[in-house]
Amino acid sequence: MKPAAVCYQRPDSVAEALELLAQDAEAKLMAGGQSLMTLMNLRLARPSSVIDIGRLAELNRVFDDTDDLVLGALVTHRTVETDPLIAARAPLLADAARYIGHVAIRNRGTIGGSVAHADPAAEIPLATVVLGATFHVESVSGRRTVAAEEMFVSLYTNALAADEMVTWISIPAIKPGQGWGFVEFAHQHGDYGLAGAGCLLTVDPDGRIAAVRAGVLSMADRPLLFVADDAVGKMPSAQLWRTLADRWADACEPAVEDTDYARRLCRAALADALADAHRRVNAPGGGGHAD
Repeated sequence: MKPAAVCYQRPDSVAEALELLAQDAEAKLMAGGQSLMTLMNLRLARPSSVIDIGRLAELNRVFDDTDDLVLGALVTHRTVETDPLIAARAPLLADAARYIGHVAIRNRGTIGGSVAHADPAAEIPLATVVLGATFHVESVSGRRTVAAEEMFVSLYTNALAADEMVTWISIPAIKPGQGWGFVEFAHQHGDYGLAGAGCLLTVDPDGRIAAVRAGVLSMADRPLLFVADDAVGKMPSAQLWRTLADRWADACEPAVEDTDYARRLCRAALADALADAHRRVNAPGGGGHAD
């Protein structure tokens, strides 16, 4: 199918894009078009106008701040996957990006577009939730920030008002004593994940757990976040990972016919991600410990 007739607009600045959004509550932003155009072709989305922000170079940049990595909303998935700075400062995010579709899709799709689309099976929303990212949002009325945990409301529903757009994303950089893991299961590479998990583990210099954040995709109408406060002070172990994975998988309610199978995949993804995070704490590319 082909999309219905639509007004196409291509602003030259963020300010102009925001003005266009404010004028039409039924308009939709398009960055890489990898999600919106599919929905339009299927007539599942029929916006009154499409505001193409794809050439706004000001939002296609990456900055290394003191404690955060700051990405423009138009940074592509391929850049997230391959950029050395992102790999060094936010390796979980970089690893998650390689599971997104195929290279052609990653070359066009953007991190801001994935956030706005709010697909519960998508990798970027999950990674941002686990990492505790902050989204910088703008409209003609001003600016505000939205925590990743609050951005994803429900199936394909975000916390943005109709006249708002994500402009920048702040990702806390990996710190000494931290390790990360990201695991996804799909029928074949490039397919939507049947289950997936991301984990950020913080370990004290004595080897005991200081914090555990983990999340899963495809298990609810949004990415789910789990925090294991009861694991703080314990020594990492395969048994602990299995215990946490069992508890968190049992708490999921996947909207699929075979929920037992989905939970088994989720359980395996969580246990593997937790084990990978522990392995990486003192490995190259992990946070390590300061001397």
